[in-house]
Amino acid sequence: MRPSPSSSSLSAAAAMAAPGGGGGRVSAFTMRAVARMSRARWFIFLRRVYQYQNGPRSDLGSNPFNSPGWLALELGVIVAQMVLTTAVVATSPRERPAWPLRLWVAAYNVGNVLSLPLLYWRHRHSSSAAAAGGALSDDLEMRGASDGIRSFLMNKARAFLELFFAMWFVMGNVWVFDARLGSFHRAPRLYALCIALLAWNAVVYSLPFLLFLLLCCFVPMVGYALGYNMNSASVGRGASDEQLAALPRWRFKEQPDVPRDRDHDDQECCICLAQYREKEEVRQLPCTHMFHLRCVDRWLRIISSCPLCKQELK
Repeated sequence: MRPSPSSSSLSAAAAMAAPGGGGGRVSAFTMRAVARMSRARWFIFLRRVYQYQNGPRSDLGSNPFNSPGWLALELGVIVAQMVLTTAVVATSPRERPAWPLRLWVAAYNVGNVLSLPLLYWRHRHSSSAAAAGGALSDDLEMRGASDGIRSFLMNKARAFLELFFAMWFVMGNVWVFDARLGSFHRAPRLYALCIALLAWNAVVYSLPFLLFLLLCCFVPMVGYALGYNMNSASVGRGASDEQLAALPRWRFKEQPDVPRDRDHDDQECCICLAQYREKEEVRQLPCTHMFHLRCVDRWLRIISSCPLCKQELK
């Protein structure tokens, strides 16, 4: 097993810092803490989110927001919001706000209820996309038309729901923070509930900017100050030379009797999107997916899983 560059750099940093006494111990402790954070799941997840939001997007199966953990978190937040809003509205019947805040909260709750079937659809879509690597082409053709129409409708519904929440967020800010009326004392519970919901939505809407500050400003500055490459450590999950050498490789041979529009996955590399040519070197992964040798080797040195079905190398 090859020693990781992060562990060797940590030991070297600790050895250099040891003669210094207390300052060296603090430096070594800080370096270990930063290295542990760079390999944490939440940090790797945030990097995936940032790369997905700022790179070429594919289907929902590759969306990190459709991972089981994130979907469970979204479900918990939606249920918590529904329970909280219902409890506050039920316990404040005598409050008389200047603006119809009960209408705002009720419509917000309706949006949460409509988000539940979309959440379930995202879970089903991501699960089917993950299992599509082992599905037969006939099954995919039979389900292609119905799934395409359903995905189109659900994406439209999701876009309209996001537009509604954005407009309702602006309306809530106008109603809640209207300084001319100053009627917070007339409905303290309803106003506090609306302020909490607006603050939560403000955090959600500012997530891309917060990720930019974290990954493009804060992380590089910390890495530069400590001399530790956190970005390299967080993605240090590539395959070793022994694992690559164990994978089968050969030179591609065209079959003139097979048309180009059939067996498309076997005729085109899904990484570079170029068709295989005669005598080009290809490599097959344990999941039976085939790619250009140079393309898949470069991919596997970054992350040791199939680009299509995400199956890990053994």
